[in-house]
Order: sequence, then C-alpha cells, then structure tokens
Amino acid sequence: MASKTLLSAVEVEVFTELTKGTEDLKSLSGRLGIHPRSTRDFFDTLFALGFLECANGKYSNTPSTDLFLDKRKPSYIGGMLEMTNKRLYPFWGRLTTGLRTGERQNEEPGTENLFAAFYSDPARLKEFLRAMTGISHGAKMAIAAQLPWDKYKTAADCGTAQGDLIVQIALKNPHIKGIGFDLAEVAPIFEEYVEQNGLSERVKFQAGSFFTDPLPKVDVITMGHILHDWNLEEKKMLIRKAYEALPEGGAFVAYDCLIDDDRCKNVFGLLMSLNMPIETPGGFDYAGADGISWMKEAGFREVHVEHLAGLDSMVVGIK
Repeated sequence: MASKTLLSAVEVEVFTELTKGTEDLKSLSGRLGIHPRSTRDFFDTLFALGFLECANGKYSNTPSTDLFLDKRKPSYIGGMLEMTNKRLYPFWGRLTTGLRTGERQNEEPGTENLFAAFYSDPARLKEFLRAMTGISHGAKMAIAAQLPWDKYKTAADCGTAQGDLIVQIALKNPHIKGIGFDLAEVAPIFEEYVEQNGLSERVKFQAGSFFTDPLPKVDVITMGHILHDWNLEEKKMLIRKAYEALPEGGAFVAYDCLIDDDRCKNVFGLLMSLNMPIETPGGFDYAGADGISWMKEAGFREVHVEHLAGLDSMVVGIK
C-alpha cells in the first residue's frame, strides 16, 4: 500500500506541483485532479511516510522529494518509478506464480528477449531508457569521479541506453572521448541526450549488439545494470568480450546493485535479483565476490569492488 501511494503520487505529479511552493488541501487537490473523498488521506499518508512536509494545513516537498521527484530537475529519478507503476507493480502481483513455474510474468511471456519488445516501440523505448537514466544517475556521477580517468583517453559504455554514463564521464573529464554502444534503435534518443549536454563533438553513438558484434576498442569499457539481465554463461561471455576488446592496462567496469557477499544486508539487491525471473529468462543479480571471480576467470589481473552511490557498487577489472 505504501509503495502504490508513492507511485501514484509520482504519476499525478504531486512533487512537481509542489516545487512552486506550499499549497493547501483544496488548491493542491484541485490542481492535481484528486477527488475530494480521498484527498486528505492521500496527502496525509504521504506526509506520514516522509515524502511531504505539512504545517498549518499546507503541504510542501521535503528536500529529498524536491531534488529527486521534480520532473523539471536534471536530478529527477522518477522515470524508474513511472515505469515501475505502469509495468512492474502488476507483474509483482504474480510473484507466487513465477516462483512456482520459473517462468516470466511480464507483458512479453512468449518472447525470448524482453528488450526486443521494448526496442520495437519507440515510445516505450524512450520511457524505458529514461528510467535507466534515473535509477542510477548518482552511480554514474560517482564512476565519472572515482575512476582514475587521467590514465585513459577513450571509453565506451556498452548497453548505453540514453547515454547518461558516458555523458557524465565526458562532462567530468574533458579529455575523454566516448562511445555509446547499443542497438541502432537507441541512436536518436542517445544523440538527443548527448546534444542536450553539449557533447556531440566528443561523444558518439556506435550501433551494435554486444552478443553478436565486437565491442569498441577503447581504454575503458563500462556496463551498467547489464550483467544482471543475463544467465551465468552470458555474463561470462560479456566479460570475456570486454577483456578481448581492451588494451593492456585497460579497465572494465561493471556496476549493479551488488548483493553483499553474505547475502543478508543489501535487501534492494536481493529484491532486484528476485525481479529478474519476473522480467528475464535467465537473469540474476550477484555479489561482489561473484564479479571478482568471473573477471579473474576471464583473465583480468587486478580486480576490486568499490561502492558508488546509494545501493550501487562497481566491480573494476584491469587487463
């Protein structure tokens, strides 16, 4: 109930509306089109859950909701919540069926590849890619700051989606030339985002599939929330392809909501892994120790895990 209350608040744009300032119940419900029967309970529930502030009958955003859930701000992460509301929330209602059958419970149960369904519909694709930007924007900024980029000149983000990771890397490190590598359908969305950030001269799109095509030859290859989508054999294959594409001393960065090695603390990482059977044929999330083991098996000589932001961490391998 609490989850759906937040998701509906994002859908009707409560937090975007309140960036204009405090509003009373009548004004807020009228502008958002909320029926009087549920108005007070809805906004007071958001207040009790910690998503709104309330004083003297007037409501306002908290500092966090103002920063992260206002659609007009570049820090908006609600794209993932929008997609969760439209897609994942009803699918999770069929979790028990998924646990018993091992079969996916999303809207494309008969397809081999969830992403093929996304990529065939431009509107859905844009919504999905925007969601991927929002869910890990902080982690991408951390990668742009934490990796020793002064050692490198080029980078490619494979499975780049909207391109936020390579954009953040290029913004933070003006000497880096970057590539966004993804299926051709992503190109217009990627190029629009790159242009908005003034990076069209240094950041380019390269069409390809990381399953069938060689990865770009660059100093650093990144994959964000990619490995968890695939089964163990596919994970290892992608890591090997990254190793083969890199020069000696090059770096491979894979980041996800890594599960803690004891599998008892990072609840969100475990929930993300539980989400994979609902969405994918063989995907699962993994612990840092797993990522280290797979990279060493592929031949990387130095491998370590490093925390990024929130619940995201990266596994870094040096060839």
